[in-house]
Amino acid sequence: MAQLSVEEVGRYGRQLILPEWGRRGQESVKGNSVLIVGVGGLGCPCALYLAAAGIGRLGLLDYDRVELSNLHRQVLHCENRVGVAKSESGRDAVKGLNSHISVTTHTVLLDSSNALSILSQYDIIVDATDNVATRYLLNDGCVLLGKPLVSGSALRFEGQLTVYGWRGGPCYRCLFPSPPPPASVTNCSEGGVLGVVPGVIGSLQALEALKIASGMEPLYSQQLLLFDALGGGFRTIRLRPRQPQCAVCGENPSITALIDYELFCGSRADDKDKRVDILDPELRVSPQEYSEVVSGGKPHLLLDVREEVEYQICHLPHSRNIPLCHLQNGSLDATWEWILETTPTANDPTYSVFVVCRRGNDSQLAVKLLCEHGKAKGRGEEVVIRDIIGGLVAWSETVDPLFPKY
Repeated sequence: MAQLSVEEVGRYGRQLILPEWGRRGQESVKGNSVLIVGVGGLGCPCALYLAAAGIGRLGLLDYDRVELSNLHRQVLHCENRVGVAKSESGRDAVKGLNSHISVTTHTVLLDSSNALSILSQYDIIVDATDNVATRYLLNDGCVLLGKPLVSGSALRFEGQLTVYGWRGGPCYRCLFPSPPPPASVTNCSEGGVLGVVPGVIGSLQALEALKIASGMEPLYSQQLLLFDALGGGFRTIRLRPRQPQCAVCGENPSITALIDYELFCGSRADDKDKRVDILDPELRVSPQEYSEVVSGGKPHLLLDVREEVEYQICHLPHSRNIPLCHLQNGSLDATWEWILETTPTANDPTYSVFVVCRRGNDSQLAVKLLCEHGKAKGRGEEVVIRDIIGGLVAWSETVDPLFPKY
């Protein structure tokens, strides 16, 4: 059991006088280590409270760097550390809060080649990530190593929290044996999040980790906490117990070593490059090529297929907003006819319809829908439709650095 110094007794005095906590609980916390995977919206508040509470050793793992768009929710970071590795920015912040703790940084992308060696160094693992591949990786690694996994998620106005693998409780695979379709998964960069929501969930992750570290029982083992920021309520769902047929923690596990989780989930373990590639090269143009069309005054039509709320944030001049969801849910025929009516001359190889979105994925889907619809109508050759590679993100990075980023 780690011993407390005189200074630490004074620092943690408000915790020490809790009958349920006491000196023994604080010394247990000091003797434990926690790894936070993901120093973002969830990981930042979790790290702050673990450090403040006196966890003995804190590991911060993140491959990414601080961006301006992080700061509304990732409260460890600040403006003068934009561009700094998140693990290092987080270390500086928590060491400034509590110099008594030890902080280890891991500026890597966690995968099957390094996960077990890193996870094995810690007593408790906190999943503060936002992608399915890493969730399965962390789950399987924790089961193989016998580590409790405190898992949280936050999106839009909602959050969730549970503890996996605690004293015979279920693991993530017990509840989700197979990953969801990649197209059905949305993260904060795509779906948005109100900054305080991951703050709430991340703080509760710290609470559960501290309970485990102090020797108390976590509340959300075999229970799922649901937080609704709009409705202002919390509710708890009881989860089914550990499944004997589970592939990793069951009686006869088929997974006894880490696998390729990006292949298993059909999605990447990072959120930096989620590009799809479904169109032939001749149906795509770069932002620079489209910029030449604009500067050359060539007649064309520009469709922006983002949601209306995104279009209102920023858009290119002379664009027309027709969200992809409208094309997918009933307005495809009307949009096609409108395009033909708007096109000044049919079969004019110099006239094109360009389609843009935020990152260049939805625009490809829209072009594919419109081209297939045109062919079905027997009029697919009347107009050339192309998507702009990389969307408005690429436009702001390569053509117009003053174009708003969000």
